[in-house]
Amino acid sequence: MTPNQCPLCAQQVPGGNRVVGEVLSCDGCSAELEVVGINPLRLEEAPEVEEDWGE
Repeated sequence: MTPNQCPLCAQQVPGGNRVVGEVLSCDGCSAELEVVGINPLRLEEAPEVEEDWGE
């Protein structure tokens, strides 16, 4: 798998001007991916954000 691929489905993800922490949506599997590295582009599945309901 190359760094520009979705870690879940291997769909190619466009590079471009990305920043660490940016969240992208995979066109292949609709997963939310977080940019964890820039040179080369490295992606990981974005963590689930849990609702805290004001607590």
